[in-house]
Amino acid sequence: MSELRWQKSSFSEGGTENCVELAADLSGVRRHLRESDEPGVVVTTSRRALADFLHAVKSGRFDRLGG
Repeated sequence: MSELRWQKSSFSEGGTENCVELAADLSGVRRHLRESDEPGVVVTTSRRALADFLHAVKSGRFDRLGG
């Protein structure tokens, strides 16, 4: 996946390597996520599924998991 152009999250810790990175494939259909300290582990999903997940996170849907 070296052809992907990774973008760091704006919420990443400044000056450290601890961050989530996002990339889109050339077709623009798939989204790829990875943790910067484990660049070989990549989660691939569709644009729509990622958008739905981010919306659920922002709305607090997962705030009470594990409690």
